[in-house]
Amino acid sequence: MAELSSLLLFLASIVFYFPVSGLTTDGLALLALKAAVSADPSAALSAWSEFDATPCGWAGVACSRRGRVADIALPDCALNGYLPSELSLLSALRKLELPGNRFYGPIPAALGHLHALVELDLSNNNLSGSIPPQLGRLASLARLDLSSNRLAGHLPPAIAGLPHLSGVLNLSFNLLSGSIPQAFGGIQASVSLDLRQNNLSGEIPRMGSLMIQGPTAFAGNPGLCGFPLKNPCPAPKQSAKIPKPNPSLSLNTGGAPAPRGASRSERRGTTLGTVPILAGIVVVAILSIAFLQWHFCRRSAVADSKPTRKSGTIDDTCFDGSEERRRSGREAEVYAVVEEGFGLELEELLRASAYVVGKSRSGIVYKVVVERDGSTVAVRRLGVAEGTTGNEWRRRRRTFETEAAAIGRAKHPNVVRLLAYYYAPDERLLVYDYIPNGTLHDALHGNTGGPKNPMAPAALSWATRLAILRGTARGLAYLHEMSPRRHAHGGIASSKILLDDDHRPYISGYGVARLLAPKKQAAVGEAAQKADVYAFGLVVLEAVTGRTAGAEVEAWVRAAFLEERPLSEVVDPALLQEVDAKQEVMAVFHVALACTVRDPDLRPRIRAVAESLDRVSGESDSVSRPV
Repeated sequence: MAELSSLLLFLASIVFYFPVSGLTTDGLALLALKAAVSADPSAALSAWSEFDATPCGWAGVACSRRGRVADIALPDCALNGYLPSELSLLSALRKLELPGNRFYGPIPAALGHLHALVELDLSNNNLSGSIPPQLGRLASLARLDLSSNRLAGHLPPAIAGLPHLSGVLNLSFNLLSGSIPQAFGGIQASVSLDLRQNNLSGEIPRMGSLMIQGPTAFAGNPGLCGFPLKNPCPAPKQSAKIPKPNPSLSLNTGGAPAPRGASRSERRGTTLGTVPILAGIVVVAILSIAFLQWHFCRRSAVADSKPTRKSGTIDDTCFDGSEERRRSGREAEVYAVVEEGFGLELEELLRASAYVVGKSRSGIVYKVVVERDGSTVAVRRLGVAEGTTGNEWRRRRRTFETEAAAIGRAKHPNVVRLLAYYYAPDERLLVYDYIPNGTLHDALHGNTGGPKNPMAPAALSWATRLAILRGTARGLAYLHEMSPRRHAHGGIASSKILLDDDHRPYISGYGVARLLAPKKQAAVGEAAQKADVYAFGLVVLEAVTGRTAGAEVEAWVRAAFLEERPLSEVVDPALLQEVDAKQEVMAVFHVALACTVRDPDLRPRIRAVAESLDRVSGESDSVSRPV
């Protein structure tokens, strides 16, 4: 109530001071922001006038259809001042973007009243004080960026509970201290969390979405420890307790028995007094034996892992053909290079800068830039492996190595190359070539999350789409035929088809299903391959119609053909200008419908599908044919 009263008094003073002003409450709140700015070198607010009827025409201001202020965007204007509490009167505000200015002082707690706010970006300013827990009341907030300020204090658990947070939570480059609240484990996996360069300390909670974050999210906090950082937390100190001397215990150096006249309680005290001493001796003996056993086992493991190649090696790395392995003292940790000539060391990989480029149920994908030469790889993180003790753990490790090696044997111009893999009890990583131009899904529908894709949907001509479908079919046919086990992809979709700068398609995600569910032997056999054919048929329909793939699209296209609707009602409107491609479009429609018949036995093999697509225009494309 105190905040509301002060705001009402402010409005009354504004109205009294500007009796002829016809501005709405939104306009008066913006004038409070202008009044709080002491320096405006770029004259960004010079046109904000109390004599205007509406603020909707002011620079950096956008309004809704109802005339309410919806967006404030004043980036990099060098505005110097403080943030007034009157901004909380903008009840229809959806975006408040003030990055790259010189605002100082605290963040007003009253901003927690902006219940319609979706984006709040106050990065790169000089804001100080603590992060108001009232920001946790912003029920509509999807993106919060408070990076590069001077904010101090603890992380408020309330902001981790924002129900619609889905884009960015960036609190990096501040002075925040204390531990990471366990509530941060409840943040959605789709959120890009960044807590770099603060003074946070303690163990990173091993729970929820914090388990799938990369080390970059916590870098620059010397006091932090635990997974995913390579800074283990110190073991809790246990003070050695010395048994209190028992007054009834006789300390005769000759070991003489207690006097015959001693009472029963005295003799019992003698017996109990010797128990801690004997227990201490036994514990020391057991620990000594365990240490010696570990020491000799470790020496044996190191002797077995000496380099077998004449070229120089690093630490405990050994080479076996094209495969590089690194095993720690824990026997389980394995780093293997499966692509000959790939020279990135594990330590170098873990130190490199990582950026989230994709998330799914199978894990999280990072773009990793190597500091040494600026090269880029993609790293898929599968998360924590289960069953990490005893024989079960060893069996899982062997299964992972077998399946990863099978993925590494896939060598085709239209399949993403696996370069290396890493396995540990608490981590599983797959290292691939980085394909820079996004996915087919992004190219067809635009990127709905993550970094913007520079390729607009209209950039995909019919010739380009047909070339992408051909290359994908060839890559899928290769995967189906490369092993007598009749492997399948198990999840082919437009989001799993990556594109390079020349629009060459690369199938990603091959074999991941088997790594995640080895007991089920997912994506193996004729039934799984026919399921791949059906999924590829949906991708073809998606590329031709421009609609998001799904069973409803297949049913809609079949109904359109049965009703003999015009082709212009079915095909992607972006392709209607290419009149010469109509016959090819019809032929590709027929291929897609053959792939998506209900009876799996009636679906063609993917090799026949690839050959049918090659025959569509009478000549093969040069974009994606294997060389």
